[in-house]
Amino acid sequence: MNLFTWSFLFAVLLSLALRLYLSQRQIRHVQQHAAKVPAAFRDRITLQQHQLAADYCVARQRPGQWQALADSALLLTLTLGGGLQWLWQLLAARGLGGVWQGVALIGVLALLSSVLSLPFSLYRTFVTEKRFGFNRTSWPLYVADMAKGGALAAIVGAPLVTLILWLLHAAGDWAWLWVWCSWTLFSLAMLWAYPTLIAPRFNRFTPLADPALRQRIDNLLARTGFHSDGVFVMDGSRRSSHGNAYFTGFGKTKRIVFFDTLLTQLDEGEVEAVLAHELGHFKHGHIRQRIATTFLLSFLSLALLGWLLTLPAFYNGLGVVDTAPALGLVLFMLVAPAYTFPLTPLFSQLSRRHEYQADDFSARHSSASELISALVKLYRDNASTLTPDPLHSRFYDSHPSASLRIAHLERQAQ
Repeated sequence: MNLFTWSFLFAVLLSLALRLYLSQRQIRHVQQHAAKVPAAFRDRITLQQHQLAADYCVARQRPGQWQALADSALLLTLTLGGGLQWLWQLLAARGLGGVWQGVALIGVLALLSSVLSLPFSLYRTFVTEKRFGFNRTSWPLYVADMAKGGALAAIVGAPLVTLILWLLHAAGDWAWLWVWCSWTLFSLAMLWAYPTLIAPRFNRFTPLADPALRQRIDNLLARTGFHSDGVFVMDGSRRSSHGNAYFTGFGKTKRIVFFDTLLTQLDEGEVEAVLAHELGHFKHGHIRQRIATTFLLSFLSLALLGWLLTLPAFYNGLGVVDTAPALGLVLFMLVAPAYTFPLTPLFSQLSRRHEYQADDFSARHSSASELISALVKLYRDNASTLTPDPLHSRFYDSHPSASLRIAHLERQAQ
């Protein structure tokens, strides 16, 4: 055992303790405030709807606690428990070596992770979501999604993993930089390919047909100087009754997507306000900022990986005897989340700041009152808790809490 061992154990236990503590805080806080609708929502959300949202929130938290325990147990088994070293030797005994041994290792770990997370996914989809009336996924569709996801991972992921491992083997001291360049180009290619090549494999996208709503949207796009590849409706109702809207792609492949469930929940003015909010993210450069931040963090992470790959103590301290680049990469991917979890509030805070800016944009170019109305409907129909625990929200919530967000918009509407 060395410094890496002790620091890793501390990081894993701290991360697990924080996850469980925050989850318990969320459950306790939501239950304590379930008996009364917050004042700002009393004329728009009933006590029964508020209590349903509280029950839904608690129902999602409890399986998450068990999954956090299972994930930590798997992590410790693979590292300090010797699981990763055992798998590596097993693959070597099957005649695999070099890059292909690393590719096989990553494939086995991906399959193992999928199998162990499957019970939680099934419970979430067919128990929790079904209990609260949100699940519309059939068993055949669920299996088909899994098959498509696995095929996509093999077709797209396997060549990328092979390239990365080859670079780590062949490119010398600057291999990490070549890996970063390859990863960056791959990420940009995925941003281009996702809207037109990948997403249509899972959902059906049709051009928005409502002429009145389309005209309203076209007027908004003209006012804000936004150009896209089109406005599409996605058949989200095949899997869930939750509603949403988003932008995807970049350059000429930018497109606006509405879930069909969202269009049934909101009227035209509310849809316009929601779209104006999404446009605000684009106009404020939030998408570019997030992409740039991701590339910067990946650059720093891979530079750190390049240094760690030269240290036998890194491998030995985390339960691995051999010092192959593939093992170092897998170890880094496994242990990094435990070290970075305490930084989660920083990224959540930045995301919430972006949401406020997008809300302000919507208030200027559409209607603050319409956006308030749309958000209240979405909170109600999606059973979003109106009373999250403040500390839990600081860690996890990418959007401001309902009360804070509505209060902010009401000030804009005055």
